Amino acid sequence: MHFVDLDRALGAGDNRELARRFLADAGEGLLVQVGGALVTEAAIAEMLAWGASRVVIGTGAAIDPTLVSRLLVRHGADRLAVGIDARDGRVAARGSTTVMDLTPVELARHVQSLGARTAIYTDAARDGTLAGPDLDGARTIAALGLDVIVSGGVASLDDLRGAADAGLAGAIVGRALHEGRFTLTEALACVAA
Repeated sequence: MHFVDLDRALGAGDNRELARRFLADAGEGLLVQVGGALVTEAAIAEMLAWGASRVVIGTGAAIDPTLVSRLLVRHGADRLAVGIDARDGRVAARGSTTVMDLTPVELARHVQSLGARTAIYTDAARDGTLAGPDLDGARTIAALGLDVIVSGGVASLDDLRGAADAGLAGAIVGRALHEGRFTLTEALACVAA
């Protein structure tokens, strides 16, 4: 399960208490990955302490090598993923108007050299659009040897098949499930085949 605090990601508040209750209710039977502009050591440690299986280091923090190194040493690469949000081929943290002079692949190489093993790659222009994920961008990052979960734009079971066929570690689905374009059972069956 991927739980993202979009209010925090978009700079419109946060849903800390909802996250805490969700993680407590999920218990140990459900693996929960938490994201949503988690950019401080305290926020990341809090989500892990509340029971998150893995926390996504927000893109705004992922560009800080000292912070990423400290987080990886403290929590381990299995408990962390690095968020790589992009807009027009450049790194751009969700909710920010700042586009960095850094490509997603450059950021991926950098965090991999620090010990990161998992990346969540989101093309912000596709997020919530049902236009299909950026499989080419995700595949390019995966070619470095990172486990890549693609996010943004998944609209159909074909998109999920495409992510699986590309050798990606997974795909995050939001709006398509919310709108009933397919069910969770259909999605799981699709990628299990």
